[in-house]
Amino acid sequence: MLYPRMTEKRQKKPLDGVWMFQLDPNGKGAEEGWPAQGIPSPIHMPVPSSFNDITTSEEIRDFLGDVWYETFTYVPSEWMTERIMLRFGAVAHHAKVWVNGHLVVESHNGFLPFEADVTPFVNEEKMNRIVVKVNNELSWDMLPPGEVMEEVIEDGEVKKTLHQQHDFFNYAGIHRSVFLYTTPQTFIHSLKVGTDFNGKSGRVAVESGSHPSAFVHYSLKNHQGEVIAEGKGTKTDLQVPEAEAWSPEHPYLYKLDVYLKDEEGATLDHYYLNVGIRKIEVKNQQLWLNGSPIYLKGFGKHEDAVLRGKGYDPVTNLRDMYLMKETGANSFRTAHYPYAEEVLQSADELGFLVIDETSAVGLLSQGVPATGNLEPVFSNGKISSRLKEYHLDTLQRLIERDRNHPSVIMWSLSNEASTMEPEAEFYYKTLVEVVRKLDDRPIMNVNLMLIEPEKCVVSKLVDIIGLNVYFGWYSTPGDLKAGTADLRNYLDRWAKTHDQPIVITEYGVDTVPGLHKVPSVMFSEEFQVQFLERYHDVFDEFAEVIGEQVWNFADFMTKQDTVRVDGNKKGVFTRDRQPKMAQYTLQKRWKSPLREGK
Repeated sequence: MLYPRMTEKRQKKPLDGVWMFQLDPNGKGAEEGWPAQGIPSPIHMPVPSSFNDITTSEEIRDFLGDVWYETFTYVPSEWMTERIMLRFGAVAHHAKVWVNGHLVVESHNGFLPFEADVTPFVNEEKMNRIVVKVNNELSWDMLPPGEVMEEVIEDGEVKKTLHQQHDFFNYAGIHRSVFLYTTPQTFIHSLKVGTDFNGKSGRVAVESGSHPSAFVHYSLKNHQGEVIAEGKGTKTDLQVPEAEAWSPEHPYLYKLDVYLKDEEGATLDHYYLNVGIRKIEVKNQQLWLNGSPIYLKGFGKHEDAVLRGKGYDPVTNLRDMYLMKETGANSFRTAHYPYAEEVLQSADELGFLVIDETSAVGLLSQGVPATGNLEPVFSNGKISSRLKEYHLDTLQRLIERDRNHPSVIMWSLSNEASTMEPEAEFYYKTLVEVVRKLDDRPIMNVNLMLIEPEKCVVSKLVDIIGLNVYFGWYSTPGDLKAGTADLRNYLDRWAKTHDQPIVITEYGVDTVPGLHKVPSVMFSEEFQVQFLERYHDVFDEFAEVIGEQVWNFADFMTKQDTVRVDGNKKGVFTRDRQPKMAQYTLQKRWKSPLREGK
């Protein structure tokens, strides 16, 4: 699914703004005719955003069930000869969409785009009504998994409670931009770009999907707009003798114009992509970019901000990017779900290496914090065939959406699953096989610190091992000497058991901004600094460790819990993006020369 772009053959109209919104506690909106007649008692709601934090209503913040959105729009008359598409960047978690009373599309994935051809349903001369029903309930047939518990209270009302497996707030709503856009009747419907770089010259391999009777032409241009390579056909290789390699230090992007033409050479359709020429590979227990080993320095992140929740916002996105650059980061992980496409576009342009993760977080019985014993989920039927199909579909759609971004350097299958169960091996083997067929980027799986390296049945299947480690915080709390000794022992066991390189995908501590203690104590800014410094010393002892990503970039909201004070405070930045002391500690380390490969 191609991201909507304006060209001389395509138009697009953003539908972002203020929509109408209403809760549907009884789930009877469809039965009462809301899709065709509109929602009866709405309030205003911004799109994109999570609906939870916009009002002052506790009922809306904590609501579980169906909510409805509605907006109206005209369609330009010149569009009526074109193919008209309605596209949503993401709606969490389930969505049904009606146009002028006609059901046009359903979605059951809260973090990936979906669209519908609405050409037969739009009116040229009248306002068009778009109605969306959104449901935020979770089940063990989807990702992230969860369970809704129902209780009948005294007045006969049913109270719903969500038991979620993940440690972030279950924000919901129309989270990403909504577009109406057009394509010609004969159009380019898919593009797949792969690149290679050998130290001087580059190659861009392009494969397109379109109507078989049309002819495809490609034109690759540099920053000056000069054509440096051309090709034609469904598949082609474009050679670039003096290539500018894409990297975090030099995020050079070429422009690839793709034209669909008829037999006479007239242009039927035009689309373009930004292309970064780079080579990513794993060899000799290192991650290599453009022929040289590279060390990942960065963060685990969340799509989370004050008021907006998980709603995409270009202001917050760019603020995050600039703060990460200032800190010396070259990478981040899309923990624990696919992020907005616009985030990856910024990563392409500003130069970040992205670990692109699915929404498979919480495939285990263990909650928060990360201590205790793991109960089985694969062997006891908790993880069903339907959930596996959902996981496979998410992977396939994620790769199709993000494979053309030079910033995306690997695919992360899941975060903190129960990977010591024998049944998990077959489950993950299927996932790995599917990814290998679709793309050649390295594959990662991220492990909870309770996973014992000698018993993990999944890590042998992937190219890079991700480890989330909190020794000295969740275990031996406050004792950094014992915590770092446990960390050293844990990494040593992984290094001796497995041949793959290791990325520390999470490490950090909750820190209340402005809390200072000498000597340091847990939750103080001094303790966060000392924790990071101790961990860094241990990382540097292991050649197998090829990256460190602090958890978390910024404080984020969670469900209410005794182990969380107004959310998770592990951020190096506050939720409104101001630095804690640890930011300067990271900046000093990440902007200083490290040992070879780091």
